[in-house]
Amino acid sequence: MQEREFLPADRGMAFFFGRPQRARFWMRNTPLPLDIGFFTADGVLREVYPLHPHVEVHVRSARRDIALAVEVNRGWFAENGIAPGARIDREALRRALRAEGHNPSRFPLLTESGEGS
Repeated sequence: MQEREFLPADRGMAFFFGRPQRARFWMRNTPLPLDIGFFTADGVLREVYPLHPHVEVHVRSARRDIALAVEVNRGWFAENGIAPGARIDREALRRALRAEGHNPSRFPLLTESGEGS
């Protein structure tokens, strides 16, 4: 979300990884305070961290099996009662991707083999 000065409520950015990994993000050129949530391939939220504007030090996931990272406005996870252990609504995510012109089958987390449970 570099250079972006406003993020509408209930919007964010999803980062899908081709294979599970330790994720790391920084906030170079990002003026918004954000939160980042890290999800494993089974669709479970495992970690949530604050991201501070313009900080160039990486925020790293503790886990090495992260399949998806989601950046949202600071406080969004807490305000919506979403904490580690919560499961992502895969169908809602598929719909959102289609609405943005993406093919959900390109994302392992959203394919049958990526269901995990």
